[in-house]
Amino acid sequence: MKTILITGAGSGIGRAVANLLYDNDWNLGLLDVNREPLAELTRDWDESRYCIQVADVTNADMVSTAISGYMKTVPQLDVLFNCAGVLEIGDFESIDLHRHHQILDINNRGLLNCCYVAFPYLRDTKGARVVNMSSASSLFGVPGFASYSASKFWVKGFTESLNVEWARHDITVMDIEPPFVRTPMLAGKESQIIKRLGVKLDADDIAQQVFAALSTHDLHRPVGLEYKVLRTARKYLPDVATRTLMKVLSGY
Repeated sequence: MKTILITGAGSGIGRAVANLLYDNDWNLGLLDVNREPLAELTRDWDESRYCIQVADVTNADMVSTAISGYMKTVPQLDVLFNCAGVLEIGDFESIDLHRHHQILDINNRGLLNCCYVAFPYLRDTKGARVVNMSSASSLFGVPGFASYSASKFWVKGFTESLNVEWARHDITVMDIEPPFVRTPMLAGKESQIIKRLGVKLDADDIAQQVFAALSTHDLHRPVGLEYKVLRTARKYLPDVATRTLMKVLSGY
């Protein structure tokens, strides 16, 4: 039976991936900062096929305890899915400094902690892989999303580095790049760019992308036709043209 450790498994994309892989007979390590949503998620599940671990991904000691706790229940770690993340929208200076720090801590430090701690288990599993949640906002800095957008640039760079480094250990490292997704993280948040581009994907759509990615060796997996077109165009557009496009879309 294949095994996967999912961070941020209590809601949104992490929860959708957990449901999909459970239905496909995987064994799941479910990690979240809150126990209640994980308990609700697994209420009708076979207890032999999952393990709940509560941890703040920004705390390396908690991450180490959580991952080692899951590994005591399974023989190997086939996949680490780094999904835990947060988002804030608004003018950079209008967002509390602590919140900026929190975005970077969870989206970057948390992902790094999980990769670092999980590495020995991934290394000892033939054909293991790491799937990181990046974003379409890693294509060009998005006004109104400065810290979040920057955090996803970091995820992309980190993914590319480890994709090369860890190949010698037979570990595939990749990321998923969706545009706006209808999840609790986005609920109640508004911006001009969201209104203009719309929210056309939900968590189940991304879960299907993650599941498909588990049988490929993609480095980056862009999601959605519009984003794929924009991603291709970005290769040929000068920075001034992309900047103008982002300015128009974001209303700045």
